[in-house]
Amino acid sequence: MPSLSKLCSRDAIELAICYALILLVIWTPRPTQRFVFWIAFAWILVNTLVCHPDANTLGLRLSSLRSSLWITTGGLLFAGLLVGIASELHTLHPLHGAGSPGLHVAGYLLWAFEQQFILQDYFLLRLLRILPNQSVAMIAAAVLFSTAHLPSPVLTAATLAWGIISCTLFLRYRNLYALGCVHGILGLCVAVSVPDAVTHHMMVGLGYLHYSH
Repeated sequence: MPSLSKLCSRDAIELAICYALILLVIWTPRPTQRFVFWIAFAWILVNTLVCHPDANTLGLRLSSLRSSLWITTGGLLFAGLLVGIASELHTLHPLHGAGSPGLHVAGYLLWAFEQQFILQDYFLLRLLRILPNQSVAMIAAAVLFSTAHLPSPVLTAATLAWGIISCTLFLRYRNLYALGCVHGILGLCVAVSVPDAVTHHMMVGLGYLHYSH
């Protein structure tokens, strides 16, 4: 168990405030949601910058790309398998939303990278300093990540599994680029492979509950 001093530490307080802001974004209706989103974004950015982290700690060192190329390759192969299964089950469908599919894909890939930044560089790094061992910290980070996808059963289960896997890979390879890329690929794969009636257009929180065909 973490000591009381660690539970009351700056890391714990920053983590609690960040997660509360994320939940507010997820469960607040528009237009307030957008306002809270930018508050959460600023909180994460400022708290990261004031720590003066180096690129290697954050997994942003370009020289690590080659050593973790297999992560992206594995993600592509797994995505292909899921799409193949969906094709056999006749559940494949276009991405939801108006506008250019290319912009939609690019926007989602960027959002996937941002989510990995929050998971690894904000949640995991702080939990490693708060909790007694690495395994507990990884599981705790994955649980926080997955519960932020409630009440979607598909995304909650998928992000719990991916949270544990990506935290393990991050600590081994320190490459956020590969993890963000795989997250984006798999997310897009789920979006076109699983019926919208199940994923509710990949929404979470109030968006999931307010879904309509």
